This record gives sequence, structure tokens and C-alpha cells, in this order.
Amino acid sequence: MAMNYNAKEEVDGHQVVAGSSSSVPGGGGGGSGGSGVVGGPAKSRKPDNTAFKQQRLPAWQPILTAGTVLPAFFVIGLIFIPIGIGIFVTSNNIREYEIDYTGTEPGSPCNKCLNVSWNSTPCHCVINFTLDQPFESNVFMYYGLSNFYQNHRRYVKSRDDSQLNGNNNSLFNPSKECEPYRTSEDNKPIAPCGAIANSMFNDTLTLSRIDENGTYPIELNKKGIAWWTDKYVKFRNPVGDNNNLTVLFRGTAKPVNWRKTVYELDTDSDNNGFINEDFIVWMRTAALPTFRKLYRLIERKDSLRPTLPAGKYSLDIKYNYPVHSFDGRKRMILSTISWMGGKNPFLGIAYITVGSICFFLGVVLLIIHHKYGNRNNSADIPN
Repeated sequence: MAMNYNAKEEVDGHQVVAGSSSSVPGGGGGGSGGSGVVGGPAKSRKPDNTAFKQQRLPAWQPILTAGTVLPAFFVIGLIFIPIGIGIFVTSNNIREYEIDYTGTEPGSPCNKCLNVSWNSTPCHCVINFTLDQPFESNVFMYYGLSNFYQNHRRYVKSRDDSQLNGNNNSLFNPSKECEPYRTSEDNKPIAPCGAIANSMFNDTLTLSRIDENGTYPIELNKKGIAWWTDKYVKFRNPVGDNNNLTVLFRGTAKPVNWRKTVYELDTDSDNNGFINEDFIVWMRTAALPTFRKLYRLIERKDSLRPTLPAGKYSLDIKYNYPVHSFDGRKRMILSTISWMGGKNPFLGIAYITVGSICFFLGVVLLIIHHKYGNRNNSADIPN
């Protein structure tokens, strides 16, 4: 019969376990026992005694009292309300005039162009209008579209940025993201490829002033309307031994809905091909279905005279862009700008609203504090 025993003792602060076994005669054998250290130093889970691990770092916690909260509400109100009034007045001082030339109304001069298609003959219409107030500074001419979802995921991805940056390999081997506008029916690569380029806005807008002596066209600047980084960094024409764009784009096809090739967008070599500013502006997709894009600049030439005096004007439209099929609308907008950009009253209204709410809450809390504050303080004082 075998007998086991264990003994525990402390040796130098460590726990030592000793064990032995023996057998009595007749048990079929004998053995010898031994002893050894089974466990080492016990690991402590106590975090290190540092300020960070023991959470003894200095901390600051505001104590919200009437003396701190009330002044904060009043200060915010007194700062936000004047700022909001200033922004709102500045926005209202911006001149803006808008013309909807979609032509859905039966009496509209452009009603005859309502059913125009991409491949049909361009339609021509003229809309006369009157500016009641002069436009003093530089005037920005925009075109606007409604119910046009440029933010659709597949639409946004349907482009080849490498091709637009002038890469010769991508020019003849566009990205598959451009499908189904990647190659033409005769299997030529489309330049520029993709749905964004294929749906480029192509109406032509001309502005004229009318007075008793006749009609005078207004000079519209088509350069300087794109972002500098887009014009000189993101968009570049392909390069080669010959700078002739006709040669460089040879072997490519125009987008399906375009009336001309990309190297025929302008006679000015600095505004032709992929660096055409109308094309660059269109390729910067809008975030919302109703948007406007810069079309032309009307620069002020005489500081003594307004850029667009009050009077009668005419808008001459070559109606090429179809929007009736998706219930879209087209607009032409004339606008000046200020230090805060274009006309946008929302920011001023937001500042005034927030400031007014803070000031009102400050008054309400002040009344409550004045009425009940002394009562609470007296209740804390023992008799």
C-alpha cells in the first residue's frame, strides 16, 4: 500500500512544496521520494505605482454654477447676433438674377426646344429680360440644373483620372470603370471616357444688352472659371513628339453624346482638349441634385460704370442639352459675390437663431436663479 504526503513551507518568502512516497514491505516494491520547487514567484496583477496607471493625474472639471453658465449664454448671444446680422446683410447686398429656360411652359420662347435630343439639330431660342438694379462688380454667369443626380455612386466612378491626367497608356486603354462608355462601336477607345464626360453640359449661352440704339453683345470670358489645381495639376493633355492635339488623339473616338471631338472644343490651344475649362468644371461632380456651375465671367472694365447697368437684356440660347426626359430643369444665373462668396442667407440666419436662443435661455435662467436661488441657499443653512 502506497502512502503520499505533501508538505508546504515558506523559504525566503517563496512557497515551496515538498513531496515523498514510500511503500511498505509486501506492497510489491519500494521507491524513494524527492523534493523540488514547483511554483516560482507569484505574479501580481496590481498595476505599476505610476500616476497614469493609478489614475492620479491632475484633472479639471468645470463646476456649473449660475455665475459661470449665465454669462456664457449672454456672451454667446451678444457675439453671434451681430455676426449673423452682418453676414445676412452682406448676403442680401449680393445681386442675383435667375432665368429658367427649360421651356415647359407653353408660352416660353424655349417651349419649341423642349423635346430636343442629343443627336437632333440644335434648337435656338431667345429670352428677353430686364435688370431693375445694376450689377456693380464682376458678374459670374452660371448654368443650373435640377433633378440631375451627379452624386450617384456609379456615375461618380465612371471616369479615368489617369487618362484625364494625360497618360498615353490610359488614353488608348481606358479604365473598366468607364463602361459602357469605354470604347466606341468600332472598338476605338473613347476620350474622355465615362458617363460624366458623356453627359457634359453643351448649351451655348450668349448675353446681349438692348437699348434705343440697338443690341450689343456682352463680352463673356470663358477662361479662369476652373480651379487652379484642376487646370494645372489634375487635367493634362497627352504629350508626344508633336503638340498637335489632332495627332495625339488620333485613334480615339469622341463620347457618344458629344457633337465634336475633345480636341475641337476650342480654337485656343490653352483651352482645348482635356484642359478645356468648361469640361473641367463639368467633371467636378455636384453633391446635390440641384446645383449650379460657373459658365462665364463678366469682368468690370470701368470703375465709374457698373458691369451690367439696369436695363433690357436678351439671352440667346442654343438649346442642345435634353432634360425633359428626366423631369429636369435648366437655369441661367447672373450673380455678384462678396468676401463670403455667393448669395447664401442661411449662414446669417443660423448665427442669428443660435444667438437669439442663447440670449433667451440666459434671460430665463437668470429669472429662475433670481427667484429660486436664494431659497435653495437658505434651505442648506441649518437652524
